[in-house]
Amino acid sequence: MNTSLVQLTLAFPVVLEEQLLGELRELDPDLPGFTILRAQGHGHGYAHASIREQVRGRTERGLMQLVMAADRAEALVAGLGVRLPVVEIAYWITPVLGFGRLGK
Repeated sequence: MNTSLVQLTLAFPVVLEEQLLGELRELDPDLPGFTILRAQGHGHGYAHASIREQVRGRTERGLMQLVMAADRAEALVAGLGVRLPVVEIAYWITPVLGFGRLGK
């Protein structure tokens, strides 16, 4: 059991945001807090870019960040791979050296 803290980051097409959130909540009803950011990127799945995105050279993306135990992050990734196997959704898991709140 690996309970060390990690940050799970999911990069996804913005049109999939609600579906992704729904799948995450079904996989883990006690989903911890998360942050969603808007981003732009160029990479796998660029062939599906709109004309506007092709002219700009990048696509609109969402980035979801969640801090949780490593085992929990790995279970979520495995579950999403079964329930939402979309090649345009990328993920990475990074160690968290510290986490807390500034106020009490």
